[in-house]
Amino acid sequence: MTKEIQLLGKLSNAFGPSGMEEDIVQILRNELERFADETLVDKLGNVMFCHKGKKGYPKIMLSAHMDEVGFMTTYIEEGGFLRFDTWGITNNILPGQRVLFRGEKGFLKGIVGTKPPHIMTPEEQNKIMPKEDLFIDIGADSNVQANVKGADVGMMGVFDVEFTDLGDGYFRGKALDDRAGCFVLAEAFKKLHNSPYNIVAVGSVQEELGMRGARTAAWQVDPDYGLALEGTFVADVPGTRPDRVSSKIKGGPVLTIMDRATFTHPHILKTLIKTAKEKKIPYQFKKVPVGATDAGAIHLTKAGVPSGTVAVPCRYIHGPVSIIHIDDLKNSVRLVTEFIQTVSAR
Repeated sequence: MTKEIQLLGKLSNAFGPSGMEEDIVQILRNELERFADETLVDKLGNVMFCHKGKKGYPKIMLSAHMDEVGFMTTYIEEGGFLRFDTWGITNNILPGQRVLFRGEKGFLKGIVGTKPPHIMTPEEQNKIMPKEDLFIDIGADSNVQANVKGADVGMMGVFDVEFTDLGDGYFRGKALDDRAGCFVLAEAFKKLHNSPYNIVAVGSVQEELGMRGARTAAWQVDPDYGLALEGTFVADVPGTRPDRVSSKIKGGPVLTIMDRATFTHPHILKTLIKTAKEKKIPYQFKKVPVGATDAGAIHLTKAGVPSGTVAVPCRYIHGPVSIIHIDDLKNSVRLVTEFIQTVSAR
């Protein structure tokens, strides 16, 4: 793997459910601190890398959230099985998934279990199992043994998946929403470290719980423009109606016109489109206006911040594993880098 893809692999494999983003903070610090004029970690856990350019240029905030969807234990059965809750994960994909927890004594591996299909009724076999009927098996035969292993109520977990090269430019890994955005953030920041532009690259926390980190980070940064960097959903798979194919793999960076939290500022959207066309960078629009990004918090900060979103198309986000293509990553880095130069020149 190239050095760049090794970085994406580190980011993807890192343990970082909402509220526990410290490992990703460290990866980004190792990668970017030497390129930054100042590095800050705030009280909530956001990490900010500041490039101080020349006076007269606008201050641009790039934001990529570091957290991923995850699990939390809510109860330990007498038999050692864990009951749990989730955020950002739909029930239909849960049975049989491998889970990695960070307990009091280190990492714990488990699997989301159900009763055997052999003893399910036909109705049970064909319905989506509610979370309340599922449990996680960590290989313990009592709650005492589970505690000895380090399991406890409130323990956080993520899907247990390793980053993998699928060949032909395709890669598979967990948490590409939004470690793909973190990758774009890092690569764009490095490319512009000698530029005259004013940039603050933010790795934000707790986006999956409501864009919380971006809200407090934007208040501190007080930028002139904001750009959220994301990994967005792709529906270019069999069975999807053409009008519901929001974006496609290898279609280029995805630009949001509107979602449930943001109406992209016209100046930002026009500048992104103009830049892509002039630099011959392929791009596409997010055609189904659902979901939200850090831009939803940034644009409402103080007196308002013109904001938008550039996203890397990823199949199967909010599940155990996503698929991504290197061309979309590279083109996203190019577009963000060129956008900063274009919008700074005004």
